[in-house]
This record gives sequence, structure tokens and C-alpha cells, in this order.
Amino acid sequence: MRKKAAKHTTLPDPKFGDVTVTKFVNNLMYDGKKSKSFDIFYSAIDMVAEKTGEDGLEIFRKAIVNVTPQVEVRSRRVGGANFQIPQPVRDSRKVSLAMKWLISYSRKRNERSMEQKLANEIMAAAKEEGAAFKKKEEVHKMAEANKAFSHFRF
Repeated sequence: MRKKAAKHTTLPDPKFGDVTVTKFVNNLMYDGKKSKSFDIFYSAIDMVAEKTGEDGLEIFRKAIVNVTPQVEVRSRRVGGANFQIPQPVRDSRKVSLAMKWLISYSRKRNERSMEQKLANEIMAAAKEEGAAFKKKEEVHKMAEANKAFSHFRF
């Protein structure tokens, strides 16, 4: 029997004391520049709060929940053919996928700064709009379309 890898504990962020914020910032980070990532995130959250008049962190949480996928399709080879098999997503992977999608689609937006891009993508996701939310819908549609192959699940 092989040993399970130990889970890393993530420290909560300095401003909000939230672990999800730190995980998000870790995903946002380039070249180990964590303080720069924190600056980008905090100013994006401030922009969100300014534009909506609500708590920026709450809107961020709502955005994460709205972008979180419940099922995904995984490729599986059965008798010489590849099938896309829908499977439920593990809890840790759900949040991680949501964060990665939010960040990658923020980077693809065409506003001036990363702060603006991130703020606008978070607001869009909170309203169930935007590219990251569309990605989640797409993944769910794929899983729905391939429901017939779910008996191949391993």
C-alpha cells in the first residue's frame, strides 16, 4: 500500500484572514512575487467594493461559488475508443479549478491593468456572466451530453 501525500496547510492572508484568498493569490503569482500578487488582489477587491457598493470579499466568494464546477469530463479509453466520461469533481479540485479559470480569463481580458481585469472578471462571475462562468457552463454541458457513457466510470 502506497503512502498518501501529506496535505500542505495554507496560512490565511494578512488582510482578511482567509485561506481561500491566499490560495487564490498563490495561483495568481508569477515568479514567486507574492507581495505583488497580494497588491493586485487587494486593489481588485477594493475596485469591486467601490463599483458595487458592497463588500468586495463577499462578491469574490460569490464569484468563486458561481464558477465552481460540480462535474467534469475525463477521457477514458475503452476497447480502442476514447470516451469522455462525466465524473463528480473532488472538493479541493472544484475550488482550484474555479480559481484557475477566474485568473486565466482575467488575464485574457483587455482592460488596462491586471487589477482592473481581475475586478471586472470577479464582478461578472458574481453576476453569473463572464468567460469563467461560461467555461463552467460549458463543462457542465459536456458532462450532460456524455451522460450515456457514465457507466464506464472507474
